[in-house]
Amino acid sequence: MSGLLGRLGSWCAWHGRAVLALWVAAAVLLTAGSVFFPGPTSNDTSIPGTDAQRALDLMKEGFGSEYRTGGTFQMVLYSPDGALTAKSRKRAVERAVEQVRDVPNVAEVKTPYRIGGLAPSLEIGLITVKLKEGDSATRSETTKLVSEAVEPVRQAGIEAVPADSSNPADKEIKTGTSEIIGIVCALLVLLLAFGTLVAAMIPIFVALISIATGLGVISLLGHLLDVPKQASIMATMIGLGVGIDYALFLLSRHRKLLADGLPVHEAVRRVVASSGGAVVFAGGTVIIALSALLLAGFPLLQTLGWITGISVVAAVFTSVTLVPALLGLLGHRVNALRLPFVGRRGSHGSSGWTGLGLWVARRPWTVLALSVALLGALAAPALAMKLGTLDDGYSDRGTDTRRAYELLEAGFGPGMNGPLVVVADLDVRVVDREPAPAVLQLFKDRVADVDGVAHVTDPVLNKGGTAALLQAIPDYAPADPRALEVVEAVRALDVPGAQVHVGGKVAGMADAGDRIAGRTPLVVGVVILLSALLLLLAFRSPVVAIKAALMNLVSLGAAFGALSLVFSLGLGSGLVGMDPPVSTDGSYLSTIFFTVPIDSYIPLMLFAILFGLSMDYEVFLLTAVRQAYLRHGDNRRAVAEGLGSTGRVITSAALIMVAVFVAFIAYPDPMVKIFGVGLAVAIAVDATIIRGLLVPATMVLLGRLNWWCPPWLDRILPNLSVEGHEEEDEEEKPEPRRELVGAGHAS
Repeated sequence: MSGLLGRLGSWCAWHGRAVLALWVAAAVLLTAGSVFFPGPTSNDTSIPGTDAQRALDLMKEGFGSEYRTGGTFQMVLYSPDGALTAKSRKRAVERAVEQVRDVPNVAEVKTPYRIGGLAPSLEIGLITVKLKEGDSATRSETTKLVSEAVEPVRQAGIEAVPADSSNPADKEIKTGTSEIIGIVCALLVLLLAFGTLVAAMIPIFVALISIATGLGVISLLGHLLDVPKQASIMATMIGLGVGIDYALFLLSRHRKLLADGLPVHEAVRRVVASSGGAVVFAGGTVIIALSALLLAGFPLLQTLGWITGISVVAAVFTSVTLVPALLGLLGHRVNALRLPFVGRRGSHGSSGWTGLGLWVARRPWTVLALSVALLGALAAPALAMKLGTLDDGYSDRGTDTRRAYELLEAGFGPGMNGPLVVVADLDVRVVDREPAPAVLQLFKDRVADVDGVAHVTDPVLNKGGTAALLQAIPDYAPADPRALEVVEAVRALDVPGAQVHVGGKVAGMADAGDRIAGRTPLVVGVVILLSALLLLLAFRSPVVAIKAALMNLVSLGAAFGALSLVFSLGLGSGLVGMDPPVSTDGSYLSTIFFTVPIDSYIPLMLFAILFGLSMDYEVFLLTAVRQAYLRHGDNRRAVAEGLGSTGRVITSAALIMVAVFVAFIAYPDPMVKIFGVGLAVAIAVDATIIRGLLVPATMVLLGRLNWWCPPWLDRILPNLSVEGHEEEDEEEKPEPRRELVGAGHAS
């Protein structure tokens, strides 16, 4: 593989202008296409085979579009100066309702003055808007027009806020400020690492081209496939981090070869042949981990996984083609515009890391014990992680979503933000028959008698008389664990002549949690197995492959521990920008310490992403150690040299990735904040404690066993040569000991 990559890198360097023009054209065209012809995003959070999905399917059978997902939405009205029933305010509301009826795609409008439309205080009411058929883009546009149409109530001093009754996963996530902050932080780290403005700008430019290309593809895919609204933000987070990191690894190696006196194009060829192979394998582990989410059994998570992988594929391709093209075009000008007093150490900057490697090599047992103790302490809080439904009550304060949530809770109770959709699948056709009223009344009474149900609506029969539907309002907010108990209690009801199914936000997330919990061992096992297999192909060492997989699990434990500490235990959730929920008297709880539930699909998504990203640093470190070992055969020295040659660049790469993920913590969406905290902590722990201490200590203790391979396995493994060591004019390496390494091939 190294030979193929070397030829590719050399060709790109000699044809730099053409390669650069092609990538820029692709990025511009795809971005323009996504802007002028954006693909629709999907609201599909269905989970085939679950009770909530059965309820949703029954809702589509003759109940009308208003009972389908996205079929209705509400405007919440709040009159702080008196009751909405006052004559002047009622006139304003009725005038607004008439204007809403004239909005395109509106089928029906219900005023607040119907039964159940006004809160007991009479200060809060609901305008319910029934929509005609349409996609998510049509719904979004209609919501905007309706919000403008209710201007008469605002002129009367009444607050009007659109309430989004859809699943939190349906919310559109837009990007912008967080990416800019991440890029600025990355540029500062690159300036400190390289000391020249030109070199620092190369990874930034490559990452931007990569992201523009990946996001353009993802947006256009919306015309063919169901693309979740979270796809763009997840692709941006991961694509920006790996795009900069991969270019950084190649550029660092190239500058060292130039400093050693190699011609520009020869240096580019060797860089892509050696470090380019590491980039391909590192990207491959990320893609494998994300693709394993296809086994999760949750369509939203499955699609998020492989679509996010598109950004990683774009990062790999730009790294092995666009980076060598730029290096070939710039030549020695890659070191131009040097900053004073920055980056002067050049190739000697690795001495400190080499010293750390030697220090670890002298006392591996001590370092191992300290590392395990520290990582155990970081991972311990993970045992207290609390999964639940992340409802709109944790949205950014000041947003319409959060304001509507608070008004609904204040006026109608906390359960109004997570109503249960209860559907009775009737055993016989009951329309126009005597038993119909009795069955429907029994259905309503049984649901109303469940502990924790505050209110139920009258049941509605579908056109075929095969199912009945009602809404049950719990006493508890969607994020309250007791709401899940209400769901289970309603599902357990025995209604003669009917089979009860429960759908809605709370029921759907409960089913998602159960499905994911059942599939988690399978996903984790596949990710570990395939990643270890990829490392085995890369380094031809079973010990290295198994050890790398275990090390990555350790860093994941630390990440989950941090999530639990911040969110499940509430020790500083306010410090990451989370807004506390409102207490029953309307006041805000503690602004710093309060617990936040973590959606059940987040840990598994984090596992896949972090496992892949952590493997990046493992590949780069092992590549350097392997190359050193093949030169002189001294394991301790190879570990020290490998850490010395990669320590600075891995640290710089980790700082960039941490900066990018921390920048996303400032994003107002709670889900993005949780991902930002988990990713930032995991990368920081992985690049310091694990790659700087734990991995070197274990490699010193294992000695030549690091590179042991049974002869039979060595013979059947393909010859991929990820290190590309044959490309370099190094001193002659000693003959490998065949009793330990089998045939002795690593390439």
